[in-house]
Amino acid sequence: MRREPPRRGSGSPPWRPAELWAALRSHLGLQRDALAGPIDSAEALGRFLDERASFLAQTSLYGYLQTRAGMRYPELFDDDEFVAAINVAKWQLWLDCLSDLAVYAGSRIAQHRPDETPRIGHAMTVVVAQVLDRTGRPKEAGPDFAAHATRVRDRVARTDWLAVGAGEAAFTESPAGIVRWAPVKDELKVLDEEIVRNSVRFRWQAVRRDFADQLRLPPLVQSLTTQSTSSRPR
Repeated sequence: MRREPPRRGSGSPPWRPAELWAALRSHLGLQRDALAGPIDSAEALGRFLDERASFLAQTSLYGYLQTRAGMRYPELFDDDEFVAAINVAKWQLWLDCLSDLAVYAGSRIAQHRPDETPRIGHAMTVVVAQVLDRTGRPKEAGPDFAAHATRVRDRVARTDWLAVGAGEAAFTESPAGIVRWAPVKDELKVLDEEIVRNSVRFRWQAVRRDFADQLRLPPLVQSLTTQSTSSRPR
């Protein structure tokens, strides 16, 4: 998430699109195998939210750009202005993905333990705040990053955890976010919008399955409720 896309020197042969995509995935740490592990504590949940939001943001963004640019895709990374726009887009989309995934994860945990919903909800605001605080304000993220991060915190704090549901209801920001932030001409976005939104929704299906597979509910709820109690003002 925090690295520049790979580039070749001016004397090197051009990247083939499939080769560039593989290099990007490796360079940016996007292999899903690296994202496995039990979600059994507040810390593990925070890592899951951060890493999967990064994974979704970048695979969605780079996938869209690759599809739209076709064989010209490698050439785009020789344009410094375009690379700067990608950096802004990936961070903004990361915030949208973090927002959606946090709402989804918190709602699933609360549905399993409705009696603990107030403490789970408070703990989710703490977990998201910790992710955002660790990230800080990246230099390449653009001037709107801080305000967007505040909106993410506000959304999590205002969520009715038991009303979200198990389907796609939580995923409202990221499908719209890629259309908004991707550095693609507006007239092309109009043509692409429905397909791009559906692509993002489809990508979330694997993340939802991974969350269910990796969730270790009893220790996670214990960790979240303990964190909620310890983080409240005395």
